[in-house]
Amino acid sequence: MNKTIIVSNRLPIDLQLNNNELQVKASVGGLATGMKSVHAEGNGIWIGWAGLTEEQIGPGLAESVDSALSNEKCVRVPLTAQDIENYYYGFSNKALWPLFHYFQAYTEFELADWESYREVNQKFADVVLRHANEGDTVWVHDYQLLLLPKLLREKRPDLIVGFFLHIPFPSYELFRTCPWRDELLHGMLGADLIGFHTYDYVRHFLSSASRLAGLEIRINEITYGERVIKADFFPMGIDYNRFQEAANRHYSRKGESKSDLMRSIEQHHSFNNDARLVLSIDRMDYTKGIPNRILAFEYFLNKYPKYKEKVRLVMLAVPSRENVPQYQKLKRETDELVGRINGKFATVNWTPIWYFYRSMPFENLIDLYVSSHVAMITPIRDGMNLVAKEYVATRTEGTGVLILSEMAGAAKEMHDALLVNPNNFEQIANTLNYALEMPAEEQKLRLKSLQERLSRYNVERWADAFLTSLGTIKEHVQPSLSVKLEQSHAEAMKKQFNSAKKRLLLLDYDGTLVGFKNHPSEAIPDEELYSLLDTFAADPDTDLVIISGRDRNTINTWFGGKDYTLVTDHGVWLRRKGKEWASLERLNSEWKESVRPIMESFADNTPGTFVEEKDFSLAWHYRRADADLAAFRTMEIKHVLTGLLGNNSLSVLEGNKVIEVKSSNINKGRATARLLADIGYDFIFAIGDDWTDEYMFEELPTNAWTIKVGSKKTAAKYFIKETDEVRVILANLTK
Repeated sequence: MNKTIIVSNRLPIDLQLNNNELQVKASVGGLATGMKSVHAEGNGIWIGWAGLTEEQIGPGLAESVDSALSNEKCVRVPLTAQDIENYYYGFSNKALWPLFHYFQAYTEFELADWESYREVNQKFADVVLRHANEGDTVWVHDYQLLLLPKLLREKRPDLIVGFFLHIPFPSYELFRTCPWRDELLHGMLGADLIGFHTYDYVRHFLSSASRLAGLEIRINEITYGERVIKADFFPMGIDYNRFQEAANRHYSRKGESKSDLMRSIEQHHSFNNDARLVLSIDRMDYTKGIPNRILAFEYFLNKYPKYKEKVRLVMLAVPSRENVPQYQKLKRETDELVGRINGKFATVNWTPIWYFYRSMPFENLIDLYVSSHVAMITPIRDGMNLVAKEYVATRTEGTGVLILSEMAGAAKEMHDALLVNPNNFEQIANTLNYALEMPAEEQKLRLKSLQERLSRYNVERWADAFLTSLGTIKEHVQPSLSVKLEQSHAEAMKKQFNSAKKRLLLLDYDGTLVGFKNHPSEAIPDEELYSLLDTFAADPDTDLVIISGRDRNTINTWFGGKDYTLVTDHGVWLRRKGKEWASLERLNSEWKESVRPIMESFADNTPGTFVEEKDFSLAWHYRRADADLAAFRTMEIKHVLTGLLGNNSLSVLEGNKVIEVKSSNINKGRATARLLADIGYDFIFAIGDDWTDEYMFEELPTNAWTIKVGSKKTAAKYFIKETDEVRVILANLTK
């Protein structure tokens, strides 16, 4: 039975050593809660770091630790103190965390940290591979393990691999600043499905995949070698029932059963019936915008003095990464701001900010959620933010207002919250005033809409949606491609080639016999290619045909002195070996005068593009253009050209990084049919790389060997990954 393997930096349980006594405690974090049902099913396991370094565990406790983890269906990855320092506190949190959250000034790219990050990702891969069986599903989580999907794919292509990023994915302009951007990007591309919290993050990732790796993107599918990878968004939910039930229990508590915190809050309200609490809960992290929120609250008190001695900001800051300098600086800044504002506004009976720098038990969190009239959650940048969702879930009496930063991923789905720019103090102050004065009926309407969404799309629904989509990827997307040409196929092809009496080889040029260059004039045939082609041409029983979209003059310059058959301009011109050039189609080129100015205009306005003129066609090349701009311009130019050409005999052809206008009667399929009509071949081989070659593949009989370079959907029977493989296949036939 196939199993699901969950992989994350930390396991869902905490291990602690007290006087050499091992204590095991379940974690209550969002990921641990969300994956609880997935982890509990079948024979699945969770792989991650146990929270104790190898130095702490030592040889004496290793067996006890492994046994304790095994009881929880967990497996540990052995990490040393140096690993944690360089991989976790180093590259993960000094490079990736600030970079992905748009705090570029805080990024530190250290080679030693990067090397440690690579080594630790390999350690994770080694553990996963020891426990993975054929057909298992591996779900990798978060930014600490960006390289892991590729490491697994290289060793075990049979595994189904999903990856989910729980933080934002930055824009291409920011991501490209990372020295190891290519390794990180290709690491993620080892997955079959890559998940994000919002569509914006998906869009940024696809942009990087297109512009950095030059990959073909179709909506949200990435063609990568022989695979198709899907990138999609799955906004993470919460354990809604847990928070709702906890809130109901809170209201049922009486007298001494109430917590000390709750009694303090009630005492505060007893002094003033108009008192209001504004809640702020965050980790102490610079992405959360805590100083901004404090300053915005100060601005609010100055602008709306009527709220003095009535409104209190309850700020819970949970300690985080206290050994990192930026976090230490943030803590000092926060302490100083709170002290200054409390000193400025406080009275005998009122302190404007209640500030807690510590973790709180779950019951106390519920006390704060339930007792606060407004929650002000205004991070500068946040992948999702589950606190906002938890607050809404606890408002079982139907009142309460959520003020949420539009920079949080949760803002994309929580439209009935009051959305603000976390850097706009004026807007925050006005919004807070509006929230405090909001009628109960409006509060109920907004909360009802939010609660219906959150209760329906909870954390279990999130996990199920991702795994369902991951299963669908394997079932429906991958089989749509042709079959990869394996060694067994190559051997069968060679056997048929050797036994054939008359052979036909149809070879595309650009992207097939030679790789693409920045400019077509640079793709000159080399001596190795000439030698290989000459070997076939010397055999009287083999007809070698170069069938290209190139113009006649260029192909004639390169191969005119060779004993090959040449087809150029997608099938306009034919030169059989030993004979003169002849036109296969009767065409005119008067239409160029209308089309050329349009293409030249697009070339002028799109850096990196140019127009190529052939005898009976015009081509607009955009290989060197910015990928995003080119994607926009190609849609635009196709629309303009299609409207101009109407229903006449011309067509707009989209090739590999090129838009070409030519006669609708011209294609490689018609030229191929001419070649097949004259001679009976018992071996036919055709290879090409782009859409223009599909006509050729479709025209050939079913027993032909048709191969596509690249794994785009094709009429060819087989595909190969790279241009470099073409010459290997051809050379094998000559042996």
